[in-house]
Amino acid sequence: MAVREIDCLYELCPVPLLKAMKELKTMEVGDVVIIRSDHSCVGANIKEWAVKNQYPVEVVEVEDGEWEVYIEKTK
Repeated sequence: MAVREIDCLYELCPVPLLKAMKELKTMEVGDVVIIRSDHSCVGANIKEWAVKNQYPVEVVEVEDGEWEVYIEKTK
């Protein structure tokens, strides 16, 4: 299992989601991508997309105003 990270600080929707989708295409099943953001709407937007596409997803507020979105590639 590999873990990849995408820095999306200061980036607004839909850029982080598009970067996550692009990264998932290059990943192996079981790999995890972590998207870092400072906009709460990014977590909500990516979570909605991941659930809709049946990817396990978790959004964690790591600091006040900073979030990490974890997505596992399962297919």
